[in-house]
Amino acid sequence: MVGKQGRVTGKIGPGLVGEVMIPIRGGVEAFYAHSVDPRDEIIVGSIIVVIEYHPPRTVYVAPTSI
Repeated sequence: MVGKQGRVTGKIGPGLVGEVMIPIRGGVEAFYAHSVDPRDEIIVGSIIVVIEYHPPRTVYVAPTSI
């Protein structure tokens, strides 16, 4: 899971639990998402990379430069 890229479908920001869609197991699945930097705001449609994974459905992400 760590290192996978996905797309933000629910805004991630301070005090917010966002949502990302990540390709996994031949499909795309939704995960609750937090920014690794709690000050960051990541808008819907942004491409992210997973930095930490906390099973079963929570990830900590960072925006990519793509």
